[in-house]
Amino acid sequence: MDWNTIFVTTVKASIGLETVVYALAAIGVNIQFGYAGLLNFGQAAFLGVAAYGMAVTVATFHLPFWLGILIGLAATVVLAFLLGIPTLRLRADYLAIVTIAAAEIVRLVFRSVKFSSVFGGSDGRQNFSGDFFAMNPYSPGTYGIGPISFNERVTWVLTVGWVLIAIACGLVYLLMKSPWGRVLKAIREDEDAVRSLGKNVFSYKMQALVLGGVVGCLGGFLFALGQASVQPDLFSTEFTFYAYTIVILGGAARVFSPVVGAALFWVLLVFVGNTLSEAVSAGMLPSLFTVNNIGAVRFMLVGLGLMLLLIFRPQGIFGDKREIALDAR
Repeated sequence: MDWNTIFVTTVKASIGLETVVYALAAIGVNIQFGYAGLLNFGQAAFLGVAAYGMAVTVATFHLPFWLGILIGLAATVVLAFLLGIPTLRLRADYLAIVTIAAAEIVRLVFRSVKFSSVFGGSDGRQNFSGDFFAMNPYSPGTYGIGPISFNERVTWVLTVGWVLIAIACGLVYLLMKSPWGRVLKAIREDEDAVRSLGKNVFSYKMQALVLGGVVGCLGGFLFALGQASVQPDLFSTEFTFYAYTIVILGGAARVFSPVVGAALFWVLLVFVGNTLSEAVSAGMLPSLFTVNNIGAVRFMLVGLGLMLLLIFRPQGIFGDKREIALDAR
């Protein structure tokens, strides 16, 4: 078994594009769920509208790249208001129902044949990342330490991504140490008590939903730019569930737990997948295991490990059991 290859691919996964994208998405979920107690099951929609807002602006309408970024951010804020205004005054489960439905509606609109002239249908959009890579300060070549290296394009995407993660974590830390953050956590614990003190609970919830969506949508931009294309099925419901898994794995309501959770989640998936593939190739596993079903088996094994984690340490690695208690009034 080639342990060197397994080690290299696993380490690269821990800092790679998927880790960056899911870390940003999970930071947004952590603001909404971990700190405010909002069950937003439509985080994938926020990333999708941001990515498509940028891609359509540049590829379809041939407008500047930075205008595409602004339109993507504006679309994310508009989506948050559309989802939050009718639901945030109601029970928490109504928000969950609306957001998971909205995420599917957004995805199906993007892949609709009727709107294929704008969104590109199931093929999505390409040819929108040229201006981004034109700003690349890295000259052609590979960057890294030994075999753990990336080409100049990936290095540029990862550099921007990890800078955004650092900024997002710093912003969350400062906000949650501020009076605004303390009110938000109080709403999670008992919103009736906060309302009795004269605070506008609806306004604080809306701010948390918008902020979490905007932070998460940064991952949508990077996902699209890193692949130089955007397709609707990249933003399916399972994306949101992975983000929640990452938050719970690291520990809810902890500043750096989404980053650690994202790295661990992708390390586990890549390590288990590569180890199984090498074992099958070496004939070390029964004939039941083949190259075709390794992908399903790795999800089963990682899922089993996460189930055991939730049983024996439901608060995650860095979390507190009290942080994941929900009041669905």
